[in-house]
Amino acid sequence: TAFTALVGRYKKPLYRYVHRYVRDEAEAQDVLQEALIAAWRGLKGYDPNRPLEFWLRRIALNKCRDRARRLAVRRILLPWSHGPRETAAPDPAPPIDESLVESEQLKIARDAIDALPGKLRDPLILTAIEGLSQAEAAEILGITMKAVEGAVYRAKKQLTEVLKLERPSPQPRMRPMPSRRTEPRFCKIDSITW
Repeated sequence: TAFTALVGRYKKPLYRYVHRYVRDEAEAQDVLQEALIAAWRGLKGYDPNRPLEFWLRRIALNKCRDRARRLAVRRILLPWSHGPRETAAPDPAPPIDESLVESEQLKIARDAIDALPGKLRDPLILTAIEGLSQAEAAEILGITMKAVEGAVYRAKKQLTEVLKLERPSPQPRMRPMPSRRTEPRFCKIDSITW
């Protein structure tokens, strides 16, 4: 059918979009399937004057939010249970030092994005990560372009502050101070002289 052909066209981008929210392959597949089923059931409510991709992304975003609410309720009711992220198997390949540093930085950035409130996180993911314009993000989220612009600005500002705190402070370098004396040399640590 025509819907199957259209879904085939948008399945991969929608999967990537959902995976950025849930960060688990199996969960992303489940959420994507829920979104596609909801799209099929709500096909009569689709406005053909609007882009299908935005409509599908909106449904997928709502399914991601539904999943997050369900997980939050489970954590409250069953505090000993863990979501899929905590139980995901680690990558068996041993990391190279550089990639370890990059993956740690990436993890810190992902965690910082996850910690953002949904009103800031959603516009940021749509524009900065998915590459949509502010107008497209506004249409998907059902808010104004100005609201998207403000949310992205505040999200970037919060991320900058959080990532500054997460970044390890540089170790002070010790260097000998020039001395014309025959006495033992003093060392200077940044601006403190001993």
